[in-house]
Formats: sequence, C-alpha cells, structure tokens
Amino acid sequence: MKIKKGDKIKVMYGKNRGQEGKVEKVYVKSEKILIQGVNLYKRHIKKNDKLPQGGIVDVPRPILASKVMIICPKCGKVTRVGVKIDKNKKFRICRKCDNKI
Repeated sequence: MKIKKGDKIKVMYGKNRGQEGKVEKVYVKSEKILIQGVNLYKRHIKKNDKLPQGGIVDVPRPILASKVMIICPKCGKVTRVGVKIDKNKKFRICRKCDNKI
C-alpha cells in the first residue's frame, strides 16, 4: 500500500467526499486507513471511568484506501503516488510534480 501514517489525504468517493485529514493508522491486510476527523459514527456509551455520565460519542471508523488520494506536500495537488528506486533505495514520488513525498 502506498499510503502511510502521517500522510495528508483527501476523500474522493462516498459520503465523506471532499473531506481532508491526516492518516492516523493503516490496516494493511484489510486495505483500510483511519483518518482523523473523517468517517465519524455515533456510538452510545454506558457510564464508565472515562465518561462518568455516559452519552453519545463520535467514533472514527476506517475507510477503504481506494477511496482516497494523497495531497502532495510540495505542490498541494491531489495526486497518485509513483515509486522510484535510486541507489538501492525506494521512495515515493508525486506523479504531478516529480518530488519526493
């Protein structure tokens, strides 16, 4: 998977289309990513030590990696990710401006 923790991304499809956020966690086997502030669902929580009054809490859920695109830190455009090998080192590049991501 070409998306890593800390990448800034934009959601391209689904109910969260157009939202931007930072990747918190990557689930490689299921090809999903957890994005800060995106794909939030309501969850009813019982009283516990963390929430003594209980209530309804927004919980982020993972989204498919195929529904998002990376925002290039250099040019600021939504782009696909390419890979280059230089001196036995592999690194990701922006397909639009050819800079390292």
